[in-house]
Amino acid sequence: MFGNSLLKGVFLVGLGASSYGMLATFVKLAYQEKYTTAEVTTAQFILGILGVLIINFYQRIKNKNTATKATKKNIFHLMLAGTSLGMTSVFYYLCVRYIDVSIAIVLLMQTVWMGVLLEMILDKKLPSVQKIVAVIIVLIGTVLATNLLKNEIELDWRGLLWGMLAATSFTTTMFTANRISLGISSAQRSLYMLLGGAVIVLIFALSTQTTPFSFEIFMKWGIILALFGTIIPPMLLNAGFPHTGIGLGSIVASLELPVSVLMAYFLLNEIVNFTQWLGIILILIAIIIMNINFRKKITS
Repeated sequence: MFGNSLLKGVFLVGLGASSYGMLATFVKLAYQEKYTTAEVTTAQFILGILGVLIINFYQRIKNKNTATKATKKNIFHLMLAGTSLGMTSVFYYLCVRYIDVSIAIVLLMQTVWMGVLLEMILDKKLPSVQKIVAVIIVLIGTVLATNLLKNEIELDWRGLLWGMLAATSFTTTMFTANRISLGISSAQRSLYMLLGGAVIVLIFALSTQTTPFSFEIFMKWGIILALFGTIIPPMLLNAGFPHTGIGLGSIVASLELPVSVLMAYFLLNEIVNFTQWLGIILILIAIIIMNINFRKKITS
């Protein structure tokens, strides 16, 4: 029924998305050990850049320097686009400082409707009925998943603000990553985007770190954060999407949401009630609706 290539793609994309889903829980655990957001983001980006540099070096040797090299224009555009990557990490990690991981990941998933809105502005045309329905379902799912209907639940406004800012910058990252300097290798693109993100992270760290920087973070949490947030996911997603296609790949990538919630449930003992799970399921359904080509199925 499915070819080996497709199954391989689904596996790679699913594994990459799951890696992203684990990230916020690791950040929360680092916070419990009194590490700051500046220390967490700095360690992740510096070690991440070192890891991607090694990957680039390996690929250069393997390809015997035949791969297309990035021009100065490519580097500038990618580093500029990478600033949104740095902002996403800073905003998202600030978000999980104030609210539960299970709610923070739902806020990050607002990229679904933000992406539709941005697409509408850039393409100057209204979205399809299919996308509008998906957006409405996402908004309903968000109300349920964040427990807004429960009056006794108080959400810290700072967490909500940082979460929405993270979703906004992540939307920008996704659009720029799929449109800029596509002619060079994904490893090169990842490297220069990380360098751009590192500029934002270092500015944030220098302006907010009021206590002596704890370099222990590099060995305790930095390696894990770099692997699961910077090195493994982009490699797996870039390897898997060509086999799955954007539609199926996006559906599989939504695994990040339930994985993140389950990690928070088991490792952080966060309470996730039935209403929240219902909201999460609705968001997943919306992502499926948005990425299924109904017309193709009807005409085939």
